[in-house]
Amino acid sequence: MVPADRPGGGRSSGSLRSEPGTLLEHVPVAVLGIDEMDRICYWGPGAQRLFGHDSAAVLTRPAALLFPREPGGGPGAAVRLAERGRTLGYWRVRMPAVHADGSVFDCGFRVFPLTGEDGRSVIVGLASRGDELDRVKTNLTFLDALFETCPIGLVMLDENLRYIHLNQALADMDGLPIEDHIGRRMDELMVTSDQGAYGRMLRAVADEGRPVVGALVGLRTPGRPDRDQVRSVSLFPLSGVGDTRRGVGGLLVDVTDREQAIVEATAGRRRLALLDRAAAGIGTTLDVKVTARELVEAAVPDFADASVVEVVDWMDEPEVFDPRLPLVTRRIAAGTTLPPPAPELVGGLESVVYPPGSTIHAMMQTGRPVAVPVNDEFMSRTVIRQARAQLLADSGLTCLLIAPLIARGTVQGLTMFGRSAARPAFDEQDISLAGELASRAALCLDNARLYSRVRRIALTLQRALLPTALGSSPHVDIAHRYLPASQVTEVGGDWYDVITLPGDRVALVVGDVMGHGVRAAAAMGRLRITAKAVARHTREPGDVLAALDTCAQEAGIELATCLYLLYDPATGRARMANAGHPPLLVRNPDGTVVTFDDVLGIPLGVGGFPFRTAEIELAEGATLALYTDGLIEARGHDIEERMEALRGHLRGATGSLEAAADRILAGLLPDVPMDDAVIVLAQVHRAPGLGQGLVV
Repeated sequence: MVPADRPGGGRSSGSLRSEPGTLLEHVPVAVLGIDEMDRICYWGPGAQRLFGHDSAAVLTRPAALLFPREPGGGPGAAVRLAERGRTLGYWRVRMPAVHADGSVFDCGFRVFPLTGEDGRSVIVGLASRGDELDRVKTNLTFLDALFETCPIGLVMLDENLRYIHLNQALADMDGLPIEDHIGRRMDELMVTSDQGAYGRMLRAVADEGRPVVGALVGLRTPGRPDRDQVRSVSLFPLSGVGDTRRGVGGLLVDVTDREQAIVEATAGRRRLALLDRAAAGIGTTLDVKVTARELVEAAVPDFADASVVEVVDWMDEPEVFDPRLPLVTRRIAAGTTLPPPAPELVGGLESVVYPPGSTIHAMMQTGRPVAVPVNDEFMSRTVIRQARAQLLADSGLTCLLIAPLIARGTVQGLTMFGRSAARPAFDEQDISLAGELASRAALCLDNARLYSRVRRIALTLQRALLPTALGSSPHVDIAHRYLPASQVTEVGGDWYDVITLPGDRVALVVGDVMGHGVRAAAAMGRLRITAKAVARHTREPGDVLAALDTCAQEAGIELATCLYLLYDPATGRARMANAGHPPLLVRNPDGTVVTFDDVLGIPLGVGGFPFRTAEIELAEGATLALYTDGLIEARGHDIEERMEALRGHLRGATGSLEAAADRILAGLLPDVPMDDAVIVLAQVHRAPGLGQGLVV
């Protein structure tokens, strides 16, 4: 021990004091030393403050001067204090002490022996006023009792707003043990629907030191996920005195019963939030299965523990529900957060049969959602197969909410939502919400169903109107490809043909009607048939396009493009005309590629403008490439960049025409195109006895 004040010496480098950051930091503690002769050999600054003597007045003097005289002349208190410290090793006692002004006060001592550097034993005493010790003891007792028995939630958070201490009352409110809180952020366990306002309030208390008193917060917790609560929250910054942590302290009171209106508003906001997510997330495509899956994802787990969507495949029109007949549905989407066997229950079959008199039939007759408990009556009326009934009984689902999918007077199918015993049963507001979800989904499903029907008709029409077999000629080798657009786009009006004409002549035609759907497919067929008929009686390509232009105007076709080329193997020359279509490309035998874009005319359907015919000479073995814009147009790419890419693929086209066509499509359209794409490759040969010739 190094004394702060000692005989004949200066000050020490420091003084003993209570541990920082505790309640004892605010209690004056005197440190003194008693030598083997029961004399004072150390006198700290705290001793001077407690007893009122400076070091010069007490050092080397008997320690008895600090205590009242003993009646009867027995051993003094100082002797007893030092003796107990030596014999017991540690002794704690309360006894009267004397201040320098003569007053007597209650004092608490803790004494223990300490051996110095010279081998001498010294009794070290720590002394504090009894009333100060009592105050600390009372405060500690009060705090212990407060955390153990207080019905108000108490919490201490660190600077990162993580739990470091809380009482049982708060743990009970959250529905989680105390140990599950420690180290987690408070906003993880108090889940609000206020767009982060509560988290920002916590952060402001920690960062800016602004206390909050009595703020009402609506929330749920992971431990009680189905119970909306309202808490009165008071928060205050922790100062970080000494080496204690900075952070936030808080008092939380459950005022749910008092603030039922806030609970209802919180539940209402959750329902609105669910509807908002459903409105944004359901119907993003015109695919029936995707739409059904989006409905399930919107409902699970926020609204239900499980959900399925089933559609009815009606055989006849009109699509009318007959309650006297079994209802057969096709399950196209399912999801659950429950453990097995729930996944097998919702996803273990595709076709479902509901007998007449089932709950489903009753729901379909009214056209309104219905909530039912999962009990023997429901299963006996609705579930035909015993194995499925057992799965439902073992799944953990205790109640179902069933809603019809009806749009434009047509029953599309039904959707079911299920909850386990961990959630409250469906109430009237839940039934209303399910009706809104089902109505939204039914409209999207009906749009998808109608789209699929129209698309099937258009595809059927398009396939019927496109050539099943192209004209053939010993002087022209043909490879052709038609690549339909992706399913999210309606069929287009792309068309092509190879027409064999008298004198071994061959006409190559590629066209594109602007627009999509049945109308475009029908217009395409009309133009193709007209082109084939006119080509047999008209020699000039410009005149063929003029006839097609008249046909387009009469049919109300507003815009279409077409490239018409007539090849004569007897001369090795070709004549062509172009109505607003991408230009002809020709690959010569030496690998060079020439673009013929000097005869570009206006599109068909505009009327009033003549179409010019141009003549070109083709080398023996030259390859012509005719195509539609779906091959060279791509989102995010310049059209000339795509044209150059096509020319590059054509320059490298060696081997068979079929292989070349496949390589060009794979190189330019690695994915399904957004628009229909056509390419026709034609390798020309001259009639026997005609010279090879050069391209002009």
